[in-house]
Amino acid sequence: MQVMGSDDEAVGSTQRHSLTVLVVQFITAMIVLDTWQYFMHRFMHQNKFLYKHIHSLHHRLVVPYAYGALYNHPVEGLLLDTIGGALSFLLSGMSPRASIFFFSFATIKTVDDHCGLWLPGNPFHLFFKNNTAYHDIHHQLYGSKYNFSQPFFVIWDRILGTYMPYSLEKRRGGGFEARPAKEFNGD
Repeated sequence: MQVMGSDDEAVGSTQRHSLTVLVVQFITAMIVLDTWQYFMHRFMHQNKFLYKHIHSLHHRLVVPYAYGALYNHPVEGLLLDTIGGALSFLLSGMSPRASIFFFSFATIKTVDDHCGLWLPGNPFHLFFKNNTAYHDIHHQLYGSKYNFSQPFFVIWDRILGTYMPYSLEKRRGGGFEARPAKEFNGD
């Protein structure tokens, strides 16, 4: 029988504490990034100059695909991704090492949201309402005033009335198509 000494207990306690801190930092960074992205993304849609000269480049992709996730104007990359990333990094207090994992996760999630595929068993679809179909609706002509949230949660869309629910309908040739839910009555 092995008896744990106080050093072993301290290491175990520190590891649990470190994991808790890391989870809190990830969640904080996700909330900060989502908040920044929502308001900047919505502003780029509402401001005619910004939409025409900057954000419309990204919306040339009516049918999103993976490489198009970060297909945007350099100014948009700076405003949404770089500044939003810096704020989420600084306000969460995460270490540079933790930020590598966080931003890799956020990038993979963004690429998945734009891939245009509803893959069975996709863990992003299980854990996040903001997913491929959700963002696909935003890229359709009727959805350009809705579903601004990215990349994790849909809370800002729900709170501020820009949430467009969707349904997945089977296509004749296979696959699914995201469409606004029948009960949705957009203004």
